[in-house]
Amino acid sequence: MDRVLNVLKLMTDYNAPDIRRINHALKVYGFAGYIAYGENLSSYEMCIVQSAALLHDIGIHEAERIYNSAAGIYQEKLGPSSAKPILEKSGFNNDEIEKINYIIAHHHTYNIKDNKLLRIIIEADLIVNIDEGEFGNNADLEHIKNENFTTETGKKLFENIMFNK
Repeated sequence: MDRVLNVLKLMTDYNAPDIRRINHALKVYGFAGYIAYGENLSSYEMCIVQSAALLHDIGIHEAERIYNSAAGIYQEKLGPSSAKPILEKSGFNNDEIEKINYIIAHHHTYNIKDNKLLRIIIEADLIVNIDEGEFGNNADLEHIKNENFTTETGKKLFENIMFNK
């Protein structure tokens, strides 16, 4: 079975019956794939991005259990340890697991601008979070775009979705 599809299956099993978390991961996965494709990523990089997208919030349940919070800082802290067994079962090697877990551990750290794979996850997650109302109705979309979007595909996608309503 394809490694990314196995991650998808295991992520869904891990999060069940929490359909909200599963849907969020699937939406980020879809937008991340779109951005990655538009940025001409290699098939290897695409695999890393897609797997990280599916697992970017995998630490939420532990964060809620331990800290009574789904705050990004706790997701980043607890996500890699929850993701590792899923990635191992899916056939990823230690180097690949490290790359994916780096993205998971920094997907709310918006000031890191030099890691394109991380930026793709941040951009996809921001689009989904805005759509899901995480920023409220008065979000300054222009500011969010200017401060947080670095890929050309992500910028265009954000503009097409957010400014053409």
